[in-house]
Amino acid sequence: MKHLLGKICVITGAARGIGLAIAERYITEGAVVILTDKNAEAIRAEAQRLGAQALTLDVTSENDWETLAKAWPQIDVLVNNAGVTGFEDSAAPQDPENAALEDWRAVHRVNLDGTFLGCRYAIKAMREKGEGSIINISSRSGMVGIPGAAAYASSKAAIRNHSKTVALYCAQEGLNIRCNSVHPAAILTPMWEPMLGGGEDRKARMASFVTDTPLKRFGQPSEVAAIAVLLASDEGAYMTGTEITIDGGLLAG
Repeated sequence: MKHLLGKICVITGAARGIGLAIAERYITEGAVVILTDKNAEAIRAEAQRLGAQALTLDVTSENDWETLAKAWPQIDVLVNNAGVTGFEDSAAPQDPENAALEDWRAVHRVNLDGTFLGCRYAIKAMREKGEGSIINISSRSGMVGIPGAAAYASSKAAIRNHSKTVALYCAQEGLNIRCNSVHPAAILTPMWEPMLGGGEDRKARMASFVTDTPLKRFGQPSEVAAIAVLLASDEGAYMTGTEITIDGGLLAG
């Protein structure tokens, strides 16, 4: 049984990591998938490999969202996955005492503004049909304080709250448009590679990062994708305004 047969699904930040894993799984579930990412070359290559469609999208750009809306005015599922930590291009401090205002704003522009624009687009693209699923990828960091990554934690916490707001708004509008957030912890994606390295001590480094995780391992992008299938499918029809944590038990106690 294919759980997403014929559903039109847009995924942001789909050139790699969790977004790409969700795209791959959605395709196996029968969905029509539109991969988006600001990296035009990478997203075209992945779309060609998967037999999917691609569109270059910078989630901070209203013009890019308008272009998407013209190309895909009606969809069934949106996964707001695109996000940044703030450490991609800079070693500047991200703590609440020393972080620069522009660095703080840059993280929020992508993570929070991008999610807001995505939700706004999705509601309009789902309104005529009166149903759909919006899945916002937040983080375990959005549920606890992270002293060394203040902007990232703040933005992910805001995504958790905005997801509930969107869910309630849609319900009040009489729309069966569901909105939920997913909160992964340490998922083994390319963003971890600079910290893990490729030397003989890689395994030791990996173990050190998950010392406090009860299951003592990294999660896999495919495990996040499985949750995204549930939330996108009709089997998740009574789930809205909630969050699902996938963290190997980290927040259990």
